[in-house]
Amino acid sequence: MMTSWPAPAKLNLFLYITGRRADGYHNLQTLFQFLDYGDRLHIMPDSSGRVTLTTSVEGIAHDDNLIVRAAQLLCQAAQAQHRLPAEAGAQIAINKRLPMGSGLGGGSSNAATVLVALNHLWDVGFSSDALAELGIQLGADVPVFVRGFAAFAQGVGEQLQPADPVEKWYLVAHPSVNVPTPLVFNDPQLTRDTPVRPLAALLSTPFHNDCEAVVRKRFREVDELVSWLLKYASARLTGTGACVFAEFDTESAARQVLELSPKWVCGFVAQGVNVSPLHRTLSGL
Repeated sequence: MMTSWPAPAKLNLFLYITGRRADGYHNLQTLFQFLDYGDRLHIMPDSSGRVTLTTSVEGIAHDDNLIVRAAQLLCQAAQAQHRLPAEAGAQIAINKRLPMGSGLGGGSSNAATVLVALNHLWDVGFSSDALAELGIQLGADVPVFVRGFAAFAQGVGEQLQPADPVEKWYLVAHPSVNVPTPLVFNDPQLTRDTPVRPLAALLSTPFHNDCEAVVRKRFREVDELVSWLLKYASARLTGTGACVFAEFDTESAARQVLELSPKWVCGFVAQGVNVSPLHRTLSGL
């Protein structure tokens, strides 16, 4: 039977780069919150012994897609522990709404949804900790989607502490450019020495994204979008971009600004939520 699962977007409500490690990765402090908006995966378990993504995603080969890689990783781990028969398989389709390279975590969220959903559908029985350990092999943001709670993250993003930020409404806008993450993190002008601070101190000061200055410098479209949104509300980059978000106290206030947006802006309005829609779906089964 085909089942439907949400793969929600995330926002980085703040993002600070606190240092660069010897392996080239960056240490950071960031606050993740989910949105009640995202992609949707349709999953049908079968006995084919293979995982097939029936929806093609432009620019990504079938076997390179995080959806397929996540399913295969779970399958291998479960079969190694004799939790899953060799004939276990699945067909997966995706309704893709989150743009690639947007900073909304679409690929990581897709991977996490596959891990959580197939763990349930295949009756594998892995804990959230075990799924998160698998997820980190696919991307630094995957564990926060697996665990399903808003979180304060440190290290390279793998050290997670549950958090409870205000669930505001957001206008999320995409300037129709793709911002490659390596381009941002390799920029010599990227701020890399923001002091490490406790969460309480970070929550009591205005939120900021250390990547924003670099992205605005390199991408005129992002700079114009931030400048436009700042006329109406507090606005900043999420992740390494390209999406920008403005926060509002009500849905109607956010929608009023969206209606004023220039024609070159693609946007949507969504509420920030501290419990992932994926885990609300799972708890309802």
